[in-house]
Amino acid sequence: MDPASCYHCGEPCNRTHIVLDDKDFCCNGCKTVFEIFHQNDLSYYYELQESPGSTPDNTDGKFDFLDTPEFVESLLSFHNEKMEIVDLFIPNIHCSSCIWILENLNKLHDGVSSSQVDFPRKTISITYNTDKIVLKELVMLLSKIGYEPNISLNDYKNAPIKKDRSLWYKTGIAGFAFGNIMFLSFPEYFEVGEFWLEQFKGVFRWLMLVFSLPVVFYSGRDYFISAFKGIRAKLLSIDVPIALGITVLFLRSATEVVLDLGPGFFDSLTGLIFFLLLGKVFQQKTYSFLSFERDYKSYFPIAATRIDADRNEESVQVYKINKGDRLLIRNEELIPADGILISTSAKVDYSFVTGEAKPVRIVSGDKVFSGGKQISGPIEIEVLKTVSQSYLTQLWSRAAFQKDRTSEFRTLTDSIGKRFTITILIIAVVAASFWMVYDSSKALNVFTAVLIIACPCAIALAAPFTLGNMLRIYGRCKFYLKDTQSIERLSRINTVIFDKTGTITTTKINDISYNGLQLTPDEESLLKNTLRGSNHPLSRSLYELLKEHEITTLDDYREHPGKGLEASKDERNIRIGSADFVGNTAHSDTSNTAVHISSDNNYKGYYSFQNAYREGVSDVARALGKTMDIAVLSGDNDGERRQLEKLFPKLTHFYFNQKPEDKLRFIQQLQEQNKNVLMVGDGLNDAGAFAQSDVGIAVSEDINVFSPASDGILDGLKFKQLYAFILASKSAMKIIKVSFVLSLLYNVVGLYFAVSAQLEPVIAAILMPLSSISIVIFTTVATNFLGRNLK
Repeated sequence: MDPASCYHCGEPCNRTHIVLDDKDFCCNGCKTVFEIFHQNDLSYYYELQESPGSTPDNTDGKFDFLDTPEFVESLLSFHNEKMEIVDLFIPNIHCSSCIWILENLNKLHDGVSSSQVDFPRKTISITYNTDKIVLKELVMLLSKIGYEPNISLNDYKNAPIKKDRSLWYKTGIAGFAFGNIMFLSFPEYFEVGEFWLEQFKGVFRWLMLVFSLPVVFYSGRDYFISAFKGIRAKLLSIDVPIALGITVLFLRSATEVVLDLGPGFFDSLTGLIFFLLLGKVFQQKTYSFLSFERDYKSYFPIAATRIDADRNEESVQVYKINKGDRLLIRNEELIPADGILISTSAKVDYSFVTGEAKPVRIVSGDKVFSGGKQISGPIEIEVLKTVSQSYLTQLWSRAAFQKDRTSEFRTLTDSIGKRFTITILIIAVVAASFWMVYDSSKALNVFTAVLIIACPCAIALAAPFTLGNMLRIYGRCKFYLKDTQSIERLSRINTVIFDKTGTITTTKINDISYNGLQLTPDEESLLKNTLRGSNHPLSRSLYELLKEHEITTLDDYREHPGKGLEASKDERNIRIGSADFVGNTAHSDTSNTAVHISSDNNYKGYYSFQNAYREGVSDVARALGKTMDIAVLSGDNDGERRQLEKLFPKLTHFYFNQKPEDKLRFIQQLQEQNKNVLMVGDGLNDAGAFAQSDVGIAVSEDINVFSPASDGILDGLKFKQLYAFILASKSAMKIIKVSFVLSLLYNVVGLYFAVSAQLEPVIAAILMPLSSISIVIFTTVATNFLGRNLK
């Protein structure tokens, strides 16, 4: 008698056989894991995959080295007083059940806040509360449930990625069996009557049956598993008709061989599975290529300020930052790399990393982590680790900043898939019944061909491949979108809101003049050092204009969004910003944008800015104005209204002296009127407007302003192509709709030939993946053609 298989890991229960709740287990470890999951209402783990787990190893004393604080710190990607984040490499991650259980660790231990799996790399990022669980306990918990991390004392993060090659193995076995069965079927094809072939015809048929067994029960098992789970969950997936077709072909063929009634349809059966798997391989390779392009070549146009040995400041791209570099981090600026704080103190907001908005106060010598945002003036850090663009992508995509919106095409695809499967099953039964009456020899072929040819796989692939390729194309054009849903929403935009300073104006060229009392050297030095800490475009422009002064540490620094800056040093104070903010209500010159200054509560004067507008602003605005509503919301005064009216269409609405909360309320009011709003800002003080809008795009130049609420980042040099990017998103939606129509036409034509008994199952198996491949090729070629027009 064959030994029972373990309910948890699937291994045979040989020496040890434990039974619990009528379930077999190969060891106490697997039984314990089952009990843990059952007690914590996580039994759904076993419904996602048959025998998904692995037998836990004995880990007594194995992780004692995690008691050493120095080693633990080297493993962490972030930590503060109560929270730590660690990335662990877990080789045993192999299926959907693994992902599900590992992303539900918080149900196994309340000390775990969140966990996110990177399936291709087989890593997991875990955020946990150190008051409730330490790293050693966390690792022991993972090992206890069969997911022991691979922690190497020598740079464990570079552990090799083990790729899942099971699809290749299944395809290879199916192809090998298909070729041999075709060879063994030659006498049947040509009805050769030679003596020896007639003598061994029965042997050939039994060999074909033997060759088909691994194809059906190994290569094709995923279709049966998927269909079974779908039916158990009361869902008819697209794998149901495929599994039914395979079952019918195999049972009919096996019956003919066993009862010596004929050769069966083993060539069609193995050919069907082989070509289905071949289509999967192509889809997997293509999507992996698109994912690679997206993950590693879409670098954000973010820069950092590096300080050299002579205290000179230069702007460098984040990926050019090296270990040991000294960086200047301005107020409200993202910390791009892990480092040591050199300045006296800092106040860092790690909500970008942890999702919690409580700032952390640190002092000189403490470690600061990539992804934090400095909120108490300028600081300097020394870099400990080089910058990873993939880490920035991970931060941008964290669940805390995702907008909960349903994809129109994902919903449409799911809806089509369900209805399509029911319709095809009905057509297959009716067609087979018809041929059973008129020509029973064709009934089986008709039934199987209908189930196979009318697979909605091509429909399911149209949207993800089109939008995935568009993400890659946008990235090459220096327009970086967070996800594919952003493209869908961008295509529906009918209202565009522009911020002014730093968005439609550029910080590169400004005509600046000073009007007022002469500043003393001390006042000018305090002004320079105050401006040094701000990322506002006007502050940056003025900072570059002023002559060099000795860099000093301010006693106090505050930035008031939409108003201005204030700072103090050695009992002297300064205010920089709007006239009201600095206390000058008598100022009447509104012909230009102005930055006012008061020193020790005495008004000194103002700097007048003649802003330089981005190349192509007028063309973009007028193109958008033909089909959309446009508004400009500015935190500045209306000094440049006349200039703006020349650049923008007549019906454009202008709003000045707008605070961040005013912009948010304005967008809310538009959305209440069923407007789909695109907010275009510079990422500074625009987080609320970005989050509220349907699509938020941050225009970036050489400043390290990176808003998690934005849906896209647009390189400032590509601003003139904004309208072209919106048109491309609309064209992408048309491509998806055309793909749907082509796929449906293909299915209608295929069904006609299948129902009329003019289509063999093996031909249907070849055509089905070819339809998917043709849709992928069509969407790729069409989107690449769009991409050419964007360059």
